[in-house]
Amino acid sequence: MGLALHRLRLFQAPRTLKWRIFLVVTILMLASVAVWSAIFSHFDQASQARQNAQTVVSIINLTRTALLNADPDLRKDLLLDLATLEGIRIYPAERDDTIAPLEDTALLRALTVEVRHQLGPETRFASSWENMNGFWVSFRLPSDDPEDTTEFWVMLPSARIIRPHAREWMWWGLAALGLALLGTYAIVSRLNRPLKALAEAAHMVGKGDTPPRLGESGPAELAELAHAFNQMSRDLQQLDADRALILAGVSHDLRTPLARLRLGVEMSGAPEADADAMVSDIEDMDRIIGQFLEFSKQDSSETLEPLSLDELASELITLYARRGQELTLDCAGPTFALARPQVLRRAVTNLIENAFRYAGHSPELRVATRDGFPTIAVLDRGPGIPASEVERVKRPFTRLESARSNTKGSGLGLAIVDRIVRGMQGQFFLNAREGRGLEALIILQAAPRS
Repeated sequence: MGLALHRLRLFQAPRTLKWRIFLVVTILMLASVAVWSAIFSHFDQASQARQNAQTVVSIINLTRTALLNADPDLRKDLLLDLATLEGIRIYPAERDDTIAPLEDTALLRALTVEVRHQLGPETRFASSWENMNGFWVSFRLPSDDPEDTTEFWVMLPSARIIRPHAREWMWWGLAALGLALLGTYAIVSRLNRPLKALAEAAHMVGKGDTPPRLGESGPAELAELAHAFNQMSRDLQQLDADRALILAGVSHDLRTPLARLRLGVEMSGAPEADADAMVSDIEDMDRIIGQFLEFSKQDSSETLEPLSLDELASELITLYARRGQELTLDCAGPTFALARPQVLRRAVTNLIENAFRYAGHSPELRVATRDGFPTIAVLDRGPGIPASEVERVKRPFTRLESARSNTKGSGLGLAIVDRIVRGMQGQFFLNAREGRGLEALIILQAAPRS
């Protein structure tokens, strides 16, 4: 039970580095203030008790001396002056006086011990006498007859005995703690800002986008980290550009000998069946090279703009109808998305070609809106893709085992679609259909309303 509660508390703790550091620093500062307060109180207590005890003893001695030396007829005026000018009240003690003991605190215990040590063990203390609150101390006037000793109660203002400075010190301490916490928050925010920018840039790299250059100022460690990330980003861009250039160059150079081979086969005079087979193989090779060229293309030249997905689907249906391939369309109405028209057309065409190749019949195009996001999907009733293989087939040069015998593809079709959709800040899913088949779903950003 304790371990489960501990895990729950950890789960509920702040998850961001900024607030975790701020929380830890806050706890440490509060603990430090509490420890210093306890140390200050411990070492100041004995000194404060001695000072307060000396104040009490001095007041009692002065009052007793004044009463002893004053004319008995003037004692009443003396008591009145003490009460008016000094706030010190003196009353004769009686056996039936109603008194309340002092609070049982370490400071008052030390104070009473010190006062009794100087005034005598018979000294009494009270926090209330006859329902009048204050700091009450008893003393006795000496007499020749020990049995005729007169006892008095003296009330001293509590502010003279229990100093209110502790509460003031507490408020000043809280003010200093608040300023320290504000400074801590500013420092933690300053450290967290470049880390947050780095996380956003890394997320952009993961989506295949080019992040902006990070600032390389600030603490040495953060500046070095930003510099390393900027260098990595430049290296990745250069590597991607070199890969695209090499792939495009090789693919382009291969098409020339392929064209000569096709011409040679057609003019060789070989049997028609053998010539058709060789031409078909050459066309497959040319198609694969076309996929290489398509995968190496950079899509940054085309900007995002509002696009009618229902019109795009209608154009593709018309295009395939001219080729003698019928497609069906399920459209809920006008649907607009932010997209790059040409590259999105290429992505949807790749999905349609895959459906024709692996499903064996005409697929269905569906345009709709899901949770406020425009979508376009290609649906078929083919063998589908196992859920465990969905993410793997989106990688370049990856095909399912059941499709390896089909050498007409290079395993780039779905990788091209995934790359295109991520470049438009969209999402690409391959979902199994109920019964049998596959739904290749593209979710895009909604176009702003004019």
